[in-house]
Amino acid sequence: MDIGETAVVVDGVRAPVREAGPEGNEEVVVFVHGNPGSSHDWDDLLVRTGTFARAVAPDMPGFGRADKPDGFEYTIQGYGRFLGDALEALGVRRAHLVLHDFGSPWGLAWAAAHPDAVGSVVLLNMGVLIGYRWHYLARIWRTPVLGELFQATTTMAGFRLLLRHGNPRGLPHDFVERMYRDLDRGTKRAVLRLYRATPAGLFEAPLPAMRELDPPTLVVWGRHDPYLPVRHAEAQGRAFPSAEVVVLDGSGHWPFADDPERVAALVVPFLRRQVAAAAPGDASGSGRDRSSGTRDGVR
Repeated sequence: MDIGETAVVVDGVRAPVREAGPEGNEEVVVFVHGNPGSSHDWDDLLVRTGTFARAVAPDMPGFGRADKPDGFEYTIQGYGRFLGDALEALGVRRAHLVLHDFGSPWGLAWAAAHPDAVGSVVLLNMGVLIGYRWHYLARIWRTPVLGELFQATTTMAGFRLLLRHGNPRGLPHDFVERMYRDLDRGTKRAVLRLYRATPAGLFEAPLPAMRELDPPTLVVWGRHDPYLPVRHAEAQGRAFPSAEVVVLDGSGHWPFADDPERVAALVVPFLRRQVAAAAPGDASGSGRDRSSGTRDGVR
């Protein structure tokens, strides 16, 4: 199964999109990365999911190879709107969301506004956070001047050292190298603006909408995550009453990178069941340009 690449342009902001599976289907598995991350985070799961469904993974503005304009709204709400417009441009009518890190509040902001378009949700080390307190890196990034100094002085060696904390299995060398390469000036600016525009209490905002919607939900959480404590895993049941929760004892914040086989063994069958449960005819359609955004590129 090959991964193709296209792109969407929303309000002048261009975002590459990695894609696998049958072109044109409107019932789509949508992978949304977090910070720091990109669409390449999902390559393994894209290939596996593409054998039974259309799967897409965009670079979100400020990350990966997406545009990183100063004028973009680097807020949860801004990203949620961008995601919605990007999905329209891609011809996505119904989405099965796979969300990690900040991709979760972005994706859930979209889901809360489009409940009829949500097929299912997979949450990887993130979700609706109740009573959350910022981790130590976030407190640095949220502090003016200190955050800029931290970003400006982070070296590859320092970046590797940071990622050893809370990742007992270690992360693949290529994965770490790519994350560091993506941390250019535009991404560092996006991170600071995003964290400073996000009160920790905002992570609780989707709770009423998600509890009412109660979509089929799978929660997968690395027990040793130093940024999002594992106590938040079981707490997802307050927002997603029907959720299945799995805690991976040997994993950290990026379980799909440090234990890809175990994560795939959980996520892929779940997605296959959800896509198969779609009503006959729901998965047909064609990608097309929309008023809010356009699609370009070839597979």
